[in-house]
Amino acid sequence: MENTGREDLKETVLKINDLIAYQTGTVASRMIVFKKAGTITIFSFDTGEGLSEHTAPYDTVLAVTDGEAEVQIAGRPFIVHTGELIILPANKPHAVYAHKRFRMMLIMIRE
Repeated sequence: MENTGREDLKETVLKINDLIAYQTGTVASRMIVFKKAGTITIFSFDTGEGLSEHTAPYDTVLAVTDGEAEVQIAGRPFIVHTGELIILPANKPHAVYAHKRFRMMLIMIRE
């Protein structure tokens, strides 16, 4: 078993939106799973905040757990809402913008 020094949340019922609070003027994140095979990170975004365009070497699932956001993939905009998800393809530039507060779960699966 990996010892990452991170909090062990196994065998615990978790409410996704209770795992990360909104913080004024910033993006907050909390990694809840960190394994060689992949990671799961929860984010909260205040209005007007975002993640600038970048790429990842693996496909990533972005699931909105609260609110609404604009996700851009290779410059193409998508609006996603609570309960929706979008798959960000490996090696394609993407960005996330909060037009209002929102939370998301990001699941990265490594090959």
